[in-house]
Amino acid sequence: MNWHQSEKRPTPRKSARRVALVTALAALTAGVSVPFMAPAQDKTSVARAPWNVDGWNKEELRKMRGLWIGNLPPLKPDPTNKYGDDPRAAEFGHLLFFDTRLSSNGKIACATCHKPALNFTDGKKLAIGVGITNRNAPTVIGAAYNRWFFWDGRKDSQWSQALASIESTKEHNMPRLQVVHVLRRSADYRKRYQSIFGPLPARDDREGITRAFVNVAKAIAAYERKLLPAPAKFDRYVKALIDKRKPAPDDRLTLDESQGLKVFLSDQRGRCIQCHNGPLLSNQSFHNIGVPFPGKGGDEKGRIAGIKALLGDEFNCLGKYSDARPQDCKQLKFLRDKGPDLVGAFKSPTLRYLSKSGPYMHNGSMRTLEDVTWHYRTSPRAGLDKSELEPFVITDTEFVQLEAFLHTLDGPINAPKKFLKAPGRGFARRY
Repeated sequence: MNWHQSEKRPTPRKSARRVALVTALAALTAGVSVPFMAPAQDKTSVARAPWNVDGWNKEELRKMRGLWIGNLPPLKPDPTNKYGDDPRAAEFGHLLFFDTRLSSNGKIACATCHKPALNFTDGKKLAIGVGITNRNAPTVIGAAYNRWFFWDGRKDSQWSQALASIESTKEHNMPRLQVVHVLRRSADYRKRYQSIFGPLPARDDREGITRAFVNVAKAIAAYERKLLPAPAKFDRYVKALIDKRKPAPDDRLTLDESQGLKVFLSDQRGRCIQCHNGPLLSNQSFHNIGVPFPGKGGDEKGRIAGIKALLGDEFNCLGKYSDARPQDCKQLKFLRDKGPDLVGAFKSPTLRYLSKSGPYMHNGSMRTLEDVTWHYRTSPRAGLDKSELEPFVITDTEFVQLEAFLHTLDGPINAPKKFLKAPGRGFARRY
């Protein structure tokens, strides 16, 4: 039920933070402590120990360990891309990622919407290429672990996602033949391409042109596979608890952060780990959470439309341009393509690197993290079909604390330093 459907309207969103801070300040002025909203400890409680500085019980510790980045497995080879772990392809892909010549107006590169300084996002509500898209640009950090790509999952590999963006009339708007012309006109690119993939195709070889276009995208994917998440404050804190030692001073969670984590982990209040679990804090699935959108739908059908596009895609795992064997494509072969839960459902994004990756949601409709947490708190009606959300009941103080915890998920990027900036060529000065 939305607040406007109930008899009592909750505290306005913009004043929630002010209410919490004023309450805390008044309590401190009066010489009293602000009470925690921590759940009561039960038979699963861990005996108070010097290392358990915030008094977590066994179930909470188990859940935290599941979110710890140390549980992220080594990146497996991409069976659809035999060049995915070729260092030469990664070097080549680094150049291509920042090259504005791969666009019809000579101004758009992959890095236009995935800027290193903004955690490989762009800070815009909607991604802007040659035109204005209808989607927010998500981070590519850790995207190599994804099963599905784009917000509706209409692609099943990084390279097929990359080539879709290059061809999109609103993004790069670059025909396949023109992409190959860029390679042909650059002596450096010709040399790099031929050393990895073999000779460039003839100008009238349509199949060869498409194959070369795919190879460009596979090189970009090889570069993106180098952009992996590194431990954040939260991970360092959890590692200390796992090792049964006190966290270092810089790794200690503040009062707000630890209480926000309790809300995040709670099955009764936050319920956040239902969708944001695992070391990437995403279940890699699709959900209708009632995100507002203008108009009457169409491209807001989400996963149900994405599946249809994926199954008919010549560049999917089972297609002839994929390097995978049929047995490598089980997820595609047995993909469920029907069900009301797929209508209006979009992918659960990672919660890592949030501080610089706003605006949020698939359509950029939420400007701040406060907007996002408020959306979950009020659980508005879905525009299409039925929202999965149920409003969680938290206090104004916990509302602020939850946001504080989310900032502990920001961390550095695990990648070679040279890959965290433009390659230094003239075409890349803008980045």
